[in-house]
This record gives sequence, C-alpha cells and structure tokens, in this order.
Amino acid sequence: MSDLMDQQQYNCAVELTLSVIGGKWATIVLAHLKEGVHRYGALRRRIPAVSEKVLVQRLRGLEVSGLISRHSDGGNPPSVEYRLTPEGESLIPILEALHAWGEQRARRTGARIAPVAEAAGGGGR
Repeated sequence: MSDLMDQQQYNCAVELTLSVIGGKWATIVLAHLKEGVHRYGALRRRIPAVSEKVLVQRLRGLEVSGLISRHSDGGNPPSVEYRLTPEGESLIPILEALHAWGEQRARRTGARIAPVAEAAGGGGR
C-alpha cells in the first residue's frame, strides 16, 4: 500500500476524498464499475454524455489513483476490461449512498432518471 501514500496536507477529509475520486465523470465511472467488470465500449454506451477523450482521461486517472485496474487480453484488437481494485471497492458504500440520495432527490423534485439500456451481451460483467 506504500504506492498509495499521499504526502499532501488536506484541511478536510472530504477534500482528500474528492481529490482522489475526482469529479462528475470519474464518480459515474466508479458507480458503473461497482456493478461489475465492464469493457471500455460498455462504459462508453452507459455514459453517452461523456466524450471519448474525457472518458479515457478519467479511466487513466482512476487507474493511477489505484481505484480501478485495466486488463487487456493482448488480442488484435485488444479486449480491455476495467474493474474496481480493493481500494476502489472501499468506495462502494459511498457510491451506494450517492445512488440512494439521488433516487430520493428525484422522487422529491420530479427529476427523471433513465439509465441507458445495455444491448444483450455488451455489459462485460
């Protein structure tokens, strides 16, 4: 775990948490990966509003932070899968709390939540 050592000083634990998990898109990627292993294409389909460039940047950042791992079969073209690491799995209760709060907020405000339907066999789980 020494490769996860962070020498920066934070003024609040939430500041540290947000510096690691990042913003909107990284958190959404983590939320999808908490459900299981996903290929890049499946993540792209499940998060249609994110650009390909930003998705790649967030995946790389989460990998550098030690929250996700990337596995490639080395084929041509390679099949790449992403999954939570044990450090990433430690965020599952937080991600579940965010999900529950979002559902409750949607009920209170009338906001609509419409997950993208995954094509058969495309989930990579």
